[in-house]
Amino acid sequence: MKQTKIKVTLLSHTKDPERTIVAAIRQCYSPLSGYELWEKVSDDQKRKLIRQVISSGHTSTIEHASFTFAIEGVSRVTEVQTVRHRIGASYSIKSGRYNPSHSDFVVPPKIAANTEAMKVADDFKKDIDKMIEKFTKLGFAFEDIRYLTPQGTKTNFIMTMNARALFNFFAERLCLRTQWEIRQMATQILAECLKIAPNVFKYAGPTCVTEKICWQGKMNCGKPEKNKSIELRERF
Repeated sequence: MKQTKIKVTLLSHTKDPERTIVAAIRQCYSPLSGYELWEKVSDDQKRKLIRQVISSGHTSTIEHASFTFAIEGVSRVTEVQTVRHRIGASYSIKSGRYNPSHSDFVVPPKIAANTEAMKVADDFKKDIDKMIEKFTKLGFAFEDIRYLTPQGTKTNFIMTMNARALFNFFAERLCLRTQWEIRQMATQILAECLKIAPNVFKYAGPTCVTEKICWQGKMNCGKPEKNKSIELRERF
């Protein structure tokens, strides 16, 4: 069975997102028009004002910057986990009803690394192909047959989030307790965001790094806070 990697592509984003955010911040206290404020933004203002609003928790102004990503080769498991992030986000997902490719599924790395386990997975894939073929010959529509296919079926989707929604997404999905696939996806998304708006997204990450607390409570990863913060800071 061929293994494919998650692919994240930044399709588009707000023009000069950091400048737009700073204009929004300044508009709250200035009599000037938003366009005038947008035109007159220095690099120093970007750094200082963005740091100020994020550190203070007044992050409504960063909602004015949005980012659109194409996500490829993830499982339906990760799709379902991702769309739980509904506020400030939009999704367009490949239809499973009209794309009959449900024997192509994501295999977790621990299973992929085990030769015997992969043989079982390959046999399972062949069985799914045979099942789909038999049900089709019996006259069933694929929209019904797909109910019997795995959660790991691969899919693609386009996701748009504003920066504030992305902060929430990163806080939860970069956590070491998060499932491996969506954490890999979130890591790639953050890498793309850092290229475009480094003064904003250098403050993004799991709460054990950004706020020195773990939102998982008793369900935490069990690592000492100091070691965990060092590991995650080096990674992100």
